[in-house]
Amino acid sequence: MTISQTRNVGLPLMKLVRWKGVPILQQLHLEEQLLRTSSENWCIINDGANDPTIVMGISGFIFTSYEVGLVPRNYIVGLDGLIHTNRKPAQLLKLDSVLNDRIPVIRRYTGGGTVVVDCGTVFVTFICNKDAVPGLQPYPQPIMSWSSLLYALVFRGFGDFSLRENDYAFGNHKFGGNAQSITKNRWIHHTSFLWDYEARNMAYLKLPARAPEYRVARDHLEFICRMKDYMPRSVFVDRTIKAVETHFSVRPVELEAMETNLNSKFPHSTKLLTEQELEAAAFESHFEKALSHSL
Repeated sequence: MTISQTRNVGLPLMKLVRWKGVPILQQLHLEEQLLRTSSENWCIINDGANDPTIVMGISGFIFTSYEVGLVPRNYIVGLDGLIHTNRKPAQLLKLDSVLNDRIPVIRRYTGGGTVVVDCGTVFVTFICNKDAVPGLQPYPQPIMSWSSLLYALVFRGFGDFSLRENDYAFGNHKFGGNAQSITKNRWIHHTSFLWDYEARNMAYLKLPARAPEYRVARDHLEFICRMKDYMPRSVFVDRTIKAVETHFSVRPVELEAMETNLNSKFPHSTKLLTEQELEAAAFESHFEKALSHSL
């Protein structure tokens, strides 16, 4: 038995899936099904999405979807414990540019903010049973704090890493956006890491009405930073796996092996918004602006 195997004795099992360039819609569909139908712990690392895509949270805010208790339809409980209403695409996106450039828009099954992802984005997801991490309370802030301690190991010696409100940041510049969903017995915490980004893609995003205090009204390019300026991409992935191994006994699994156990008819709540839906949202936004100006 090797030293690493000895360390892992007694730790809960976590299945590790490593992808490269899997479309983000496919990833989100697989995640949601694993969260709701599997009883195993999973870590998914997807190194890049080939095509630029906009992904909106179910609430449009930097919050988590939370299924414990009764929440009114079209509302969501945030990390602050308050109930928030869903937001419209026109409040989050410059829809005319999105439509002109034919950028896909996805509304995912978790909370969190709106992000533009592409080949420069690295995705890391943890899907766990509520008792997988000893002493961890299955609530938004404890899960967020646990994740920040894990990533502190990853980024040790690389930049001034910290959890700033609900973001991962180097100093006061965000490079990782988080979202969660918590069910009765399981939870998911997933992150999109900006290893690199195209500045022109950030122009599709509006400044959110509700933003972290440390953003202090900075625009997107002043607010975010590139991970590649701090550490190599392969080092990040390798160190993330090593950090996970401090909590779990990790077993690699191939994508093909996963898909054979998944139900192709699973009713996913993550959806690709149609061009007609986006056009209708843009029309409604223009109409509301024209109406307000006429009053």
